[in-house]
Amino acid sequence: MQKTFTDQMGREIDVNFPPKRIISIVPSQTELLFDLGLDQEIIGLTKFCIHPIEKFAARTKVGGTKKLNIDLIKDLKPDLIIGNKEENTQRDIEELAEYFPVWMSDIFTLDDAMKTIAEIGALVDREPEASYLNHLISAGFNDLKTLALQHHIDKKVAYLIWRKPYMAAGKNTFIDDILLINGMTNIINDERYPAVTLEQLKTTNCELILLSSEPYPFGDKHIEEIQSAIPDVKIMLVDGEMFSWYGSRLVKAVQYFFEFQKQLY
Repeated sequence: MQKTFTDQMGREIDVNFPPKRIISIVPSQTELLFDLGLDQEIIGLTKFCIHPIEKFAARTKVGGTKKLNIDLIKDLKPDLIIGNKEENTQRDIEELAEYFPVWMSDIFTLDDAMKTIAEIGALVDREPEASYLNHLISAGFNDLKTLALQHHIDKKVAYLIWRKPYMAAGKNTFIDDILLINGMTNIINDERYPAVTLEQLKTTNCELILLSSEPYPFGDKHIEEIQSAIPDVKIMLVDGEMFSWYGSRLVKAVQYFFEFQKQLY
């Protein structure tokens, strides 16, 4: 049967419900769909949708999140494509929407992520499973917020995602919200992902610099590089998936942040 849904960009789409041929073009949402039990329904994903790896290997790769193989997607004839406003390009989405139902998320906070999980659950006929995931995420992050307060964690941080130039997660990002929940205040006041210099970071009251594992793979040599320029700041490597993936990965992120907070006491 046909069913109408409204995505998070306010677009109405008509879907053959429940959808049987799904292409996911965002890694965190792909992982969510598999965790909702859609093993048979997912026919295509991007080359970055690596979790779970054994299911990634068996699916058709439709390009990267920002450079999709439109012709291949057309050949697969999906009855639903699931993307994200920030991750995918407007040009690709508009072209795909001419041929297929394309449902888009738009996420800035943990609450947005949980809303997305619920809405995708309804979209793919997995509402009970989505509700259970949200129950675990809500309880876990509420506990993390409480622990951060109890241990008086109040760190001023910069979260770097790129090098040459250095780029940071700024305000109005999902990462910024996750930092705040765990007792960290982002010292980057610009929105989205501005370029920053080490000289600029020197002039702030930054206490902690976090180097993400993605999209740029920061390593120990980069700690040394930055530490030599800013010797008085603590620098840590962190798992970018835990800070920026907004699907079912958030369940695993609870334990990660429980251990992470211990390093900040």
